[in-house]
Formats: sequence, structure tokens, C-alpha cells
Amino acid sequence: MAEKKETAAKKEPAKKETEKKEPAKKAPAKKPAAEKSPFLLYKGRPLVRSGDTLYYGKMNEDYVVMLQIKSKTEKHGMTVADKVSVQVIATDPEISMKNRIIKTSEKTGLYNAMDIGAIWLDRALAGKLS
Repeated sequence: MAEKKETAAKKEPAKKETEKKEPAKKAPAKKPAAEKSPFLLYKGRPLVRSGDTLYYGKMNEDYVVMLQIKSKTEKHGMTVADKVSVQVIATDPEISMKNRIIKTSEKTGLYNAMDIGAIWLDRALAGKLS
């Protein structure tokens, strides 16, 4: 009888465990530090130009900066902004345009205007603009 068990065991093919391999998981896509935007970014906020008017900031926030180029000059064969009006404006559509203007100034050169505009926008969004 012991011989029958051995022969029966020999007749059965050894069962190989078939391991189902799971497809290799791809590493999650790395998200960029800054969210990709279709707009030019300056200090992490969008900068959008329409003619001689530039808007700096996100329209879904409480304030943005509007820069209007008032005059241009020719330097080294290039036309550059000379006088630039800087205004911090509220984005609330229920406020009249006249009352939306929080702070205004005129600067010489686009860099100076962008610099003060960025500072004012940071302060306005933090609630510290006077």
C-alpha cells in the first residue's frame, strides 16, 4: 500500500506556484514647485500685457497691480518704458472702478514700477497696505 501512495505521488506533476507578477508601478509624476502657468511669472505671480497696460497678480485674489506705460524713450536702438503709472486695484467687481484704486504712483522705468508694484501687492494681500 505504501508503494501505491508513492507511485500516485510520482504520477502527479509537482505543482509550481505561478506567481502573478503585478505590472511595475510607475513612480508618481513629480509636481513642479511652482504650478505651471500659461503666463509669464514675476516673483511667482502672473504678469499679463495688453498693449501698454500690464497686470500683475492673480485675478482670483483680492488685489492686483495695474501698470500703464505713459511714455517711451529710445535707448541703444530699443524702445523702453519711461514713465509708468502704478496702481493697486481691488478685484471685487461690485466696487466701482474709481473706488477700486487703493494706491497709485508714477515711476521712471518699468523695473522701478514693477518693484514698487510687487511690494505694494504683497502688503495689500497681507492686509498691511496703508
